[in-house]
Amino acid sequence: MLMQARPLSLSPFPLYRADTVVLGSGCAGLNAADSLYDLGVRDLLLVTEGMNMGTSRNTGSDKQTYYKLTLSGDEPDSVQAMAQTLFEGGGVHGDIALCEAAGSARGFLKLCGLGVPFPTDLFGQYAGYKTDHDPARRATSAGPLTSRYMTEALERNVRGKDIPLLDGAQAVELVVEKGRLRGLLCLDPSGGLLAIQCRFLILCTGGPAGIYEQRVYPQSQLGGSGLAIRAGAAMENMDLWQYGLASLDFRWNVSGSYQQVLPRYISVNEKGVEREFLLESLPEREALLLAFRKGYEWPFDVRRREASSKIDLLVHEQTRLGRRVYLDFTKNPAGYRFSALPEEAREYLQRSGCDLPTPIERLLHMNPQAVKLYSDHGIDLAKEPLRVGVCAQHLNGGVAIDCNWRSSVEGLYAAGEAAGSFGVTRPGGSALNATQVGSLRAAEDIAGRERGPFGDEEALFAACERLQNGLMRGRNGGGRPFGELLESLSREMTLNCAQLRREEPMRALLDSLRPLLADYFGSVSFRPGEEREYLRALDLIASAAAVLDASLLSAQRFGSRGSCLYEGRPDAPEETKGQLIRTTNLHSECVPVRPLPRPDPWFENVWRDYRVRKGL
Repeated sequence: MLMQARPLSLSPFPLYRADTVVLGSGCAGLNAADSLYDLGVRDLLLVTEGMNMGTSRNTGSDKQTYYKLTLSGDEPDSVQAMAQTLFEGGGVHGDIALCEAAGSARGFLKLCGLGVPFPTDLFGQYAGYKTDHDPARRATSAGPLTSRYMTEALERNVRGKDIPLLDGAQAVELVVEKGRLRGLLCLDPSGGLLAIQCRFLILCTGGPAGIYEQRVYPQSQLGGSGLAIRAGAAMENMDLWQYGLASLDFRWNVSGSYQQVLPRYISVNEKGVEREFLLESLPEREALLLAFRKGYEWPFDVRRREASSKIDLLVHEQTRLGRRVYLDFTKNPAGYRFSALPEEAREYLQRSGCDLPTPIERLLHMNPQAVKLYSDHGIDLAKEPLRVGVCAQHLNGGVAIDCNWRSSVEGLYAAGEAAGSFGVTRPGGSALNATQVGSLRAAEDIAGRERGPFGDEEALFAACERLQNGLMRGRNGGGRPFGELLESLSREMTLNCAQLRREEPMRALLDSLRPLLADYFGSVSFRPGEEREYLRALDLIASAAAVLDASLLSAQRFGSRGSCLYEGRPDAPEETKGQLIRTTNLHSECVPVRPLPRPDPWFENVWRDYRVRKGL
């Protein structure tokens, strides 16, 4: 079972020590800890702000997707073909794409062995379907709670091992000396500082969700990208996010069958007057077709802004006008007649047995779990409309990594959404695969590393003292209250640096953040007892600044691409897929991606090289 970790000493600050620290308790963090233990790294510490927090455990969609190598049917597939798909998304390093393809079956089958209920046919084939940006049938699902099932299965496995756990610890600073990680500073549940000395650390904290006001991320998702940014680690593709339609009162993607059953899109003004706003811009038949396609073309995509992504733009415009937007499953949209539906939608509904009178009846027939999910959170889709908006859903960038998931800071690794393994576009569900492959690659690399001495603890204690003095300044200072600052920041990011981007407001916002980061404790204040939120705000401000700096350069060098439509900028040329934005210490530059390797898989040569590499 997981054992509560105990400090080595209490003076001058509580000190913990471990060869390797895993920071985060989602799919990536738990698999990292589990893999390290199995690889013989037993001097290990799992650190989390809360075991039940984070995106993996608390979010999903109608049919949450896991993307991996095809394991059914007679359609041809290969590791190289899957890597090519990931690489062709643009802004992706080829060696990382190949690793994620090569490790996908291994990571997936481990989860199956741990009890995640991915469906098989009578012969044991893992059924697949096409997801967005997927030319093959590589996607699979265990239903709307796939990532939760993954997290729970991995946690059960981890709890069966003697892995020390430090729960309730909020990571607030990575301590780095001369480019080498020395350890980590955290706040304990009471707000006191503690230090953790380590040789290696795998950052598995997800994406910086809080920089956006309108987001799919659950309230408990806090992120930790600012830790790496402030430690001087190189970041990549911080300009590239994924945005899409989601419910707001209970945060959840409204993709897949939520769209394919064709609910009404309505907006309501402050007087309660509603209208089917899609029909003000689209003919009835086209509105039905684009809404249907929104199910499997869920992310906003600049290339589809005159097709299915026009739905996102129309929803955003209604929101900008101060109107609330809803999906209404109780009534059919105007012009709905089953026999007159566009052929694509009619054939899908017919094959699914959904020639039923209303959207809610069609949804209950096709996906009753999707209805129950909202019912469990107090929303009855059979009686009330569902409030929606275009929300931030996933950071496709993050910490710059090599093919072993090492960062530019010696000893620091990143996996899952914290790692910059994706670029412009990515197949749906590839994020879940990345949590498993990236965490395993990092664990394997750490297990094979030579160990030097820990060194003394003075650097950690000195960092604790500096941070403690900074907190005293912020608590006693007259700076701007952090809560007010964060509220304004997230609102401005949603308005000007989400799926629609405006360069002048972005530049002005970045210019306002730079001096705050240069003297945060002297410029931003908090009240006693707010230490945790205050330091979280620092993390988010650093993350937002990196996103803004990368996005401004991306607008100039590339233009609109992926989920990011820059006002007044053309679409990025095809050749820019081979480039990405790297940001270090809030300075961004354009760099080429590493090419996609095409190794010769001749067994005798691989076997010989493997024996040499492993010392066999």
